[in-house]
Amino acid sequence: MAVEVTWWGHATATVRDSGVSFLTDPLLVRRLAHLRRRRGALPPPSAAQADAVLVSHLHADHLHLGSLARLTPGTRVVLPRGARRAVPGLRRLAPLLELTEVAPGDEVRVGPVTVRAVPAAHDGRRLPVGPHASPALGYVVEGEARTYFAGDTGLFDGMAEAVGPVDVALLPVGGWGPFLGEHHLDAGRAAEALARLRPRSAVPVHYGTYWPIGMDAVRPHEFHAPGAEFARLAAAPAPEVAVHLLGHGESVRLEEAR
Repeated sequence: MAVEVTWWGHATATVRDSGVSFLTDPLLVRRLAHLRRRRGALPPPSAAQADAVLVSHLHADHLHLGSLARLTPGTRVVLPRGARRAVPGLRRLAPLLELTEVAPGDEVRVGPVTVRAVPAAHDGRRLPVGPHASPALGYVVEGEARTYFAGDTGLFDGMAEAVGPVDVALLPVGGWGPFLGEHHLDAGRAAEALARLRPRSAVPVHYGTYWPIGMDAVRPHEFHAPGAEFARLAAAPAPEVAVHLLGHGESVRLEEAR
């Protein structure tokens, strides 16, 4: 049983399981508003080719319309329920992509693989304005292995029960600025999440890619350090979990025995 994970930067990764490829929260541009990609080359055009795309919530660095427009026509995109109503730009993409809205507990089949939406503790609104009309989600991709993509989340009661048993966890460990607000995981909280979930392997994501323009000298360790800090902090509460630090565009193949 094996799964392959490729990290493209920020929360964007490709998960390959049972011959099916999933692209998470695609952000495939050099600049987004005040954020600039500061590390790693842009993902190649091939990164936009996937059997399905998993969008965790409506924030523009996770649901990026320009990146979704680069997908192959007909690609299935799984989004939180209410996304089309809350993000009018999705209506232009609806004729080109297969948009499927889900809520926690819903399951979607993609070939031989099941995708289950799970809760996340995060503000799911399309910011800076908009009603709280859509939940933030994580996803468990279950084929030969069970891979948890957390999206953006904080710790929450019943997290392990809501997610269920997993083999691989893709956990956010940082952000895109010097301060993380409520309902995020930093390196320490991500290590605690790992201790709750107890997967066999973990890949830290959502760090070391985008940074606000003009803030290069402001708490730069918050940009560079979260991945290694997560690996260091996770060693005490979850020593049995193998943490894989990937560079941008790097892959790891994980042999996961149930």
